[in-house]
Order: sequence, then structure tokens, then C-alpha cells
Amino acid sequence: MTQPPHTAWLVCLRVLFVLVGILSLGFLSWAMPLRLAIVTRRSLDWGLFVAVLAADLLGVVLLGLEPGEEIHTTGGYVGLILVLGSLVGSIAYYLAADIQHFALRRQAYAAVSGVPAYGYPAPAAAYGATTVPTAPTAPTASGPAVPAAPAPAVPTTAPVPVPHRAPGTPHTPPPAPYAPVPGPPPAAPLPRPPAPARIEQVRAELDELSDYLRRQDGHEGGR
Repeated sequence: MTQPPHTAWLVCLRVLFVLVGILSLGFLSWAMPLRLAIVTRRSLDWGLFVAVLAADLLGVVLLGLEPGEEIHTTGGYVGLILVLGSLVGSIAYYLAADIQHFALRRQAYAAVSGVPAYGYPAPAAAYGATTVPTAPTAPTASGPAVPAAPAPAVPTTAPVPVPHRAPGTPHTPPPAPYAPVPGPPPAAPLPRPPAPARIEQVRAELDELSDYLRRQDGHEGGR
């Protein structure tokens, strides 16, 4: 896959073809879809080029049938609308399709070649490749140098200190996580109120009545 043109060159070409269509008052607006069809080589773009070319030719014919320099008939207005409409539509579609086409080409080229899509060199891989240090070689008297065996790895994890208890010290259990909460004290019984004086009076009257009845019974028995 070939490398796409530089962005500045593409911008210059786009501006040039748009100016050609505008300065010709729309009579050369078919140049934009023609270049787009040549670049993309798609049947849709070729069909649009043919449609724009036919609209421009029909508009030129209708405008040429006008008797004077001004437009007086319906055919002249139709020709003017065809020419201006093909100009506006060609500019919009040409810019959008051309930008999208070359953006996709840059992405495809970057995926194949590894070069970024905007032309900047790829940075060096900072995290991809890592070098493993080699052990120094020890020279020998009868042959080539033999690499020395690497030193064993020393664990760097520090041991966890264990607290020591002095001899003779009683072991105290850890405090309970939750201490029971004492409940409220039982309520004392309320003192009974003293009997009212009316009850004592009634009791005394009952005692007198019982004594009186007892005396009456004894009197009747003596007879």
C-alpha cells in the first residue's frame, strides 16, 4: 500500500477544485465529482459525476434558450436552479467524501507499516522491550570466558516481630468486645396508705353491738 499524500497538498487540491466550480458560476462543478471518482474508483462516485455533468449541460441549454440576457421564462429558472444546485451539492459531497477517503487510507497505511496516521515518527517503545542484565563472565586459563552463576535472590521481606512476655507474668485475656450493660434496679413496693379513721369507727361500733347482743343473750338465758 502506497503512502497517502501529505495533508497540505490535499488541502490545496480541495481549495483549487472548489474555486474552479465557484468562479465558473457552477458550469464546471462536474470537475469535483470527476476528481473524486478518479481517486476513489467507486461506481457511486462515477454515477454522481455523470448526474452532475448532465445537470450542468441541461442547465446551460435552458439558459441558452433565453432570448435576452435576463431570465424571463420558466425554463431559464429551471436551468439556473440546476446549475446552482449542482454546484452546492458537488462542493458538499466532494469535501466530505474526499476527507473521509484519505482519512481511511492513512489509518490503513498506519496499521500496515506501523507509521502513525499523521506522519510523525513512532516513539521508541518505553514499556514494550526490557533488557535483562547478564552476569559478569569469569576468565579461565584454558578456554574462553564462562559466565558466572548468578547470585541467588535474597528475600527482602522483613520478618514480623513477635511480642515476648516476661516469665512469671500472668496472662491477661483480652477484654471482651462488648461488656454487659446492667439493667435498671427493681422497683420497691409502694407503702400501703393507713386505714382511714372511718373504718376504725365502724369497727368500734361493731364491737359495741356484739357486746350488747351478748349481754342480751345472757340476760334472757338467766330468766
